[in-house]
Amino acid sequence: MRVTDALENNPRVSLAALEALHTDVLGWALSRCDFNLHVAEDLVQQAYMEILSGRARFDAEASLKTFVFGVVRNLAKSRLRRLTTRLRILRRHAAETTDDGVMPPDPDRHDALWQAVMRLPARQRDIVELVFCRDLTIEEASRVMGVTTGTGRVHYDRAKKALRRELGATLEDRGDA
Repeated sequence: MRVTDALENNPRVSLAALEALHTDVLGWALSRCDFNLHVAEDLVQQAYMEILSGRARFDAEASLKTFVFGVVRNLAKSRLRRLTTRLRILRRHAAETTDDGVMPPDPDRHDALWQAVMRLPARQRDIVELVFCRDLTIEEASRVMGVTTGTGRVHYDRAKKALRRELGATLEDRGDA
């Protein structure tokens, strides 16, 4: 699909207008991700995809610049929520902290986690990897997998439950639980 064809999903947005805003949008994205250029570029690309696909609809109640900045801001907040959730999960399964409060890496737990992930059925394994390793939302991962969002959510939920069961049993066997 060409960009001009995709803009038909958002008829109030022109390619020239997006191009004129690009530098400002990238600057805004940089400020939303602690000036990490790679993350900012990903945010901008994802914002453009949201706009081009029509998932983010410009209704001309605000300026185009405000609208695009809002899309970037929302995507950055969503990314931060996913990272925070991921950190919370990792901390829950991490080794006990040392006296200085640093959590040392535990290769046994890491290996146990990935062995458990690899034993999941293919679709569950795929959605776990796409969400936790590739930083996609469940909706995006579902699109990648060619399934509906509802089906993706079911696979994600089943994978989490299976991993909780298996990792809980593994930790109990090791005397860590």
